[in-house]
Amino acid sequence: MAGGVGTRFWPYSRNAHPKQFLDVLGVGKTLLQASYERFIPLCPKENIFIVTSEEHAQLTHEQLPEIDPTQILAEPMRKNTAPCIALACYKISKLNPDAVIVVSPSDHLILNDADFQQTIGKCFERAKDQDKLITLGITPTRPETGYGYIQYIEGKEELKKVKTFTEKPELSLAKTFIDSGEFVWNAGIFVWGVRAILAAFHKHLPEMAEVFEEATAKFNTPLEERALRTA
Repeated sequence: MAGGVGTRFWPYSRNAHPKQFLDVLGVGKTLLQASYERFIPLCPKENIFIVTSEEHAQLTHEQLPEIDPTQILAEPMRKNTAPCIALACYKISKLNPDAVIVVSPSDHLILNDADFQQTIGKCFERAKDQDKLITLGITPTRPETGYGYIQYIEGKEELKKVKTFTEKPELSLAKTFIDSGEFVWNAGIFVWGVRAILAAFHKHLPEMAEVFEEATAKFNTPLEERALRTA
């Protein structure tokens, strides 16, 4: 996902160059490029799709010239995360109805790629049965009010059952979460089988599912752009 507008990092990032397109760390690559390279060991480059806005499609291709332009999914307008994910997942379902998908923001700071890749690999194996939605949690180090929190049900397995989600709590509540030991930060990185996520759209966002299913008939054809704009 590379559709952010860069308001949180202003004035370093601007609408024309949000932070995912910047070399924030001064390492010679942008956050988008670093994110792309992080997934190359996990899947073929032709299986990586970038969802961004129309205005940043060209910039995306300039920064990732090795991928085919058809792998850049340009949204005609910003509609937040769910439609972004729906677009990619419905598109991928047409290409491979048994696909397992990792959804990742392109602007995360991940310093230990090996550990991250190992974790994604474990999630991938568990998502193959197409019956669950997996989200990554980060062990919190402070009562941060700018992140979402996941409360989980303790169990012997590394994969836990989610109990609750709380988005950006006030400081007093964040402190309570930390003290309880039952919460992790929500990384906003998801792993699921495409059938599992489309079933979830049907159940929880049926109107959105209907809109995208109507458009899906024209995905991967010359009529795709018009269908997407209509949706």
